Amino acid sequence: MSNYPTLYILRHGETEWNLANRLQGHFDSRLTETGRAQAAAQNAILRRCNLSGFSALSSPQGRALITAQIALDGLGIDLATDAQLAEIGIGAWAGESREALLRQTPAARDSYDLYEHAPEGEGFAALYQRCRAFLDSLTGPHVLVTHGITSRMLRLILLGRDLAVLRDMQGGQGVVFHLEGGQQKRLTL
Repeated sequence: MSNYPTLYILRHGETEWNLANRLQGHFDSRLTETGRAQAAAQNAILRRCNLSGFSALSSPQGRALITAQIALDGLGIDLATDAQLAEIGIGAWAGESREALLRQTPAARDSYDLYEHAPEGEGFAALYQRCRAFLDSLTGPHVLVTHGITSRMLRLILLGRDLAVLRDMQGGQGVVFHLEGGQQKRLTL
């Protein structure tokens, strides 16, 4: 495990496709009103943190970028985008219903497994490599705004855990994960 800088990691707020139980991957869906409220809650959480010297990076995907703009509003932190923070690629399954795909994919025990079995998808091993390279490139403390699976992968690497436990990593919208010194704290209102 490398000596990584202090990070705050946020997942985007709820989207229309989250609500409809559709996979998004590299496709995009608008934030719901609940999603905007979750991003505002992240803003309130970050306001309680000492962000002096922090930079902010967001996935360029609309749902993450809008969340970042709301979550960072008024905090005086410059925001840039980085494609390495995009959600795991799910190839031909982007936009599809989780339930329909589960019926068609006997190898998938649950919707989590769909990310690994997606035709032309990125897969967990490739996402691990992408996230590891991204983290290794960071030179200072950051607020990162990303997606559900990518957030879990980043935090798994930061905590020095094995890829086999990715499924067990906490998630959540409207929360902030603080990672420092190989430790994680889940911050809520």
